[in-house]
Amino acid sequence: MALDIATFDYDVLVIGAGGAGLRAAIEAADAGCKVGLICKSLLGKAHTVMAEGGMAAAMGNVDDRDGWQVHFADTMRGGQYMNNPRMAELHAKEAPARVKELEAWGAVFDRTKDGRILQRNFGGHRYPRLAHVGDRTGLELIRTLQDHGVHKAQIEVHMETTITRLFKDGDRVAGALAYTRERGRFQLYRAKAVVVATGGCGKAFEITSNSWEYTGDGYALAYEAGAELIDMEFIQFHPTGMVWPPSVKGILVTEGVRGEGGILQNKEGKRFMFDDIPENYRNQTAKTEEEGWRYVCGDKTALRPPELLTRDHVARCINREVKAGRGSPHGGVFLDIASIRSPEYIRRALPSMYHQFKELAGVDITKEPMEVGPTCHYAMGGVRVDAETASSTVPGLYAAGEVAAGLHGANRLGGNSLSDLLVFGRRAGLHAAQYAKSLAQAPRPDEGEIREAIAEALAPLGRKGENPYTIQSDLQEMMDRNVGIVRAPDELEGAVAALARFREKLKRVGVGGTRSYNPGWHLAIDLRNLLLVAEAVARAALLRTESRGAHTRLDHPDSSPRWGKVNLVARLVNGEMEFAERPVDPMPEDLHAYVYGDKA
Repeated sequence: MALDIATFDYDVLVIGAGGAGLRAAIEAADAGCKVGLICKSLLGKAHTVMAEGGMAAAMGNVDDRDGWQVHFADTMRGGQYMNNPRMAELHAKEAPARVKELEAWGAVFDRTKDGRILQRNFGGHRYPRLAHVGDRTGLELIRTLQDHGVHKAQIEVHMETTITRLFKDGDRVAGALAYTRERGRFQLYRAKAVVVATGGCGKAFEITSNSWEYTGDGYALAYEAGAELIDMEFIQFHPTGMVWPPSVKGILVTEGVRGEGGILQNKEGKRFMFDDIPENYRNQTAKTEEEGWRYVCGDKTALRPPELLTRDHVARCINREVKAGRGSPHGGVFLDIASIRSPEYIRRALPSMYHQFKELAGVDITKEPMEVGPTCHYAMGGVRVDAETASSTVPGLYAAGEVAAGLHGANRLGGNSLSDLLVFGRRAGLHAAQYAKSLAQAPRPDEGEIREAIAEALAPLGRKGENPYTIQSDLQEMMDRNVGIVRAPDELEGAVAALARFREKLKRVGVGGTRSYNPGWHLAIDLRNLLLVAEAVARAALLRTESRGAHTRLDHPDSSPRWGKVNLVARLVNGEMEFAERPVDPMPEDLHAYVYGDKA
């Protein structure tokens, strides 16, 4: 019997409508391809809108000493040299052009007095490098890309639609199955090429800045289609999320607050970040409050304040203060901008933060400090892609944005994510289009596999069994406890054992109701992805017996020369997750001096 579901044919299917997905769709459409754009939420509601501080690009508008070479070196150092150096080079070179392109398409950036795009300081960046729109930069990026792309006849948008499986024809990608979240109707998308741009997996953790869509869908889709995942142990905990009230715990407090001069203090009023400055940043970092204050005031000769060290380091320092009993009343520390900047400046430069704390916490940040603490924020690991083309190891399958790995290494610098979306979103869309146009015949999914995928998605409906909400809650609590900022071997082993039990429960998960308007059913489907990603993170963290970047092992507090030479690769082999070591991509000789010498 023939399948009775809606079917769509595209040259390029883009899964995810955040910054990377929109940029990929625009590029593929401009190359003459028919493009399907899938939104799990509504168009314009992607999690990219929550990226507040700015996009990193070495334009030199505020400090003319900046350049792509310095940006490249900062990115490699921040990533603890686990980065793909070619990706870091392309990103540093192309980011300024992508920002100027966004400006040409209508983005309204903050300006210097002479009319150039204003740039602010951010953690891990040697010079003011982040182009910004107050603290609403991600929103402006999405608005601009959406406005530029929505009128293109070649792009068809499918909103509130979730992809459940990718299909292949032989070894190459052939399309995807989805359901509409409103009515639960299945839809088949046949495509010559697929770009995965689904964002991260933060909803595997309890305290997270990530929105509800971040359930690891893209990682699982690509992995189950045969792609490799690398560096999954490197999960970034942003140092500053809200800690009070409980209903908003984890919501991001932009690094822009510290970029504008905000300081971190413990309950004793001590500016504790001066206590621990890594050796490789000592020649760039202020040792006294006076040096740091001159930097904030714009003295080019001054050293940057320690609050602007890399995110992994700041998060660990905050964690240390809290565990030592020097934290704030609600388990964080204090972030103070009120004593540094005028109320008028704060409301102008940080409007979203002002309103966020006023409305959600009853705190006026122009008068009093914020309570902040680490929150799960970003996954450096993901689908292994080619630097030039953003292609995975599966022919016709591409990945861009947070779901793709390589650029950030062991720790992402703030602001690199938004320019990453533009640089590699464009590259993914361009090369997916070229691949699609090179095919003489469109690949076709197997009808039997389509029926199997539909049956798998429907299985929880009407079955009396495990509650999906209970499984997710227990998973999140376990991941926070066992696979958090500081990791211990017994806790990681406990996490791996717990995940095996969760997978058994998943087989029995059941939900009532019908396919229409059924969030319990949606979560039952998402849980498969969450558990897969959580397994990859926990097992990789157990294997990497060192501390590097965002991965800190209590029993191995130092970095290991051996582990510094390999990425951990997760593959699906005979239905099981297997790990292998892969040599880190070597850095070309002509780039060495920018990182290790005096060129940068």
